[in-house]
Amino acid sequence: MIALLIRDLKLAFRAGGGFGLGLAFFLIVTVLVPFGVGPESALLARIAPGILWLGALLACLLSLDRILALDWEDGSLDLLATSPLPLEGVVSVKALAHWLTTGLPLTLAAPFLGLLLSLPTQGYAWLVVSLALGTPALSVIGTFGAALTVGIKRGGLLLSLLVLPLYVPTLIFGAELARRGAEGLATTTPLLMLAGISFGVIALLPFASALVLRVNLR
Repeated sequence: MIALLIRDLKLAFRAGGGFGLGLAFFLIVTVLVPFGVGPESALLARIAPGILWLGALLACLLSLDRILALDWEDGSLDLLATSPLPLEGVVSVKALAHWLTTGLPLTLAAPFLGLLLSLPTQGYAWLVVSLALGTPALSVIGTFGAALTVGIKRGGLLLSLLVLPLYVPTLIFGAELARRGAEGLATTTPLLMLAGISFGVIALLPFASALVLRVNLR
């Protein structure tokens, strides 16, 4: 499984798996928002948590179709399905590789981009916490969507349509956690809800993704 993880990380960097693309998209969204809503610092500070979370979510979408597409194209997905590794473990490694190349860089870059949106000082730590808790759920849900659409020509649009509704709870509680942290309000409820969503998704969806893959590979 470690060898598979290293292989996926190398493929992500070599084949344009979303590392630089996601960060560039995140930066563009953050830079364009002040042009659209105006330079007023109070307004930017109020909407900064939501804008940063939305930008991170959309940046994650850019590389979802690459999670399983390369393995499908070169036939290695069939080999992985028949290997001694459980398919649930393979799917989990794929999700982890996606998070390491997309979710983690976005989480680390978010505080710097928060400066462009006048994010309050007390909000930086909570922004990082919310993204660190929420982005793993985005990667696991995205892997499930990739498993549903693997082998479909031009399935990127369909993948986005399938995954976006599943992203909504994570977006709501992630942005709410960052907003409450920035405003100095109680954060217990959104923190527990976001953690519950992430842990639940990580525990259950690999089994669903493996089941869908088995059906699609028949």
